[in-house]
Amino acid sequence: MTTRQIQAFKDLHVSGNPLVLYNIWDAGTAKIVADAGAKAIATGSASVAGAHGYPDGEKLPLGAALRNLKRVIDAVDIPVSIDLEGGYGAEPQTVADTVMRAVDLGAAGFNLEDQVVGAGALYGIPEQAARIAAARKALDGAGVPAFINARTDVFLQAGSNIQIDVLLDEVIQRAQAYNQAGADGLFVPGLIDAAAIKTLCEISPMPVNIMMGPNCPDAETLAKQGVARISYGPGPYASAMEAVAKQAKAVYS
Repeated sequence: MTTRQIQAFKDLHVSGNPLVLYNIWDAGTAKIVADAGAKAIATGSASVAGAHGYPDGEKLPLGAALRNLKRVIDAVDIPVSIDLEGGYGAEPQTVADTVMRAVDLGAAGFNLEDQVVGAGALYGIPEQAARIAAARKALDGAGVPAFINARTDVFLQAGSNIQIDVLLDEVIQRAQAYNQAGADGLFVPGLIDAAAIKTLCEISPMPVNIMMGPNCPDAETLAKQGVARISYGPGPYASAMEAVAKQAKAVYS
């Protein structure tokens, strides 16, 4: 992936005219989505893990995730972003090493989340900023300006305890810190309130990524609110597996 191609991927993140990513899990689904007219491809960690027979949460070995990434990149002629979850390690240097392994294979960007994988908690803002900064430093050192999509799980971790104003304030604090650390985009899965999305898009120092799901505004509404990137997350994989299960049951019933 050349610097020009990476910049082209970055340029697809436009507030009000969002990049739409129908998340895939292997080379075959990548080709299908690319042929449908996608401008870029993105893996989803839960989908890739599930397709390999693993649960989500960095249970899929990193080597397997990267081999899958390479097959995806080889299958399409458009930019590919990989979901690296928490970077497969807590320490900043581990995160940097993980990131470089992905971009060395040709990834144009990646998601990096602030959830402490498996712990049901979030990294503190300084800790996550340091992890992002390590990734950016490694990328800069290699001359590869890959897109760091900083995911914050503030809304996902809140569960049913949705105090939108309080949660939004924390997201904004994290967005500012993550941007200063070198992130290019802000991914806020679990945020589905249209007014809050609009406020975040107006304040965020980075383009905002929202994940489609139950009760989420439709793509047209998200665009009007200023969203720059829309992800479908595990939805496509879940739908595909539901169809397979239904057909298999019909065969064996």
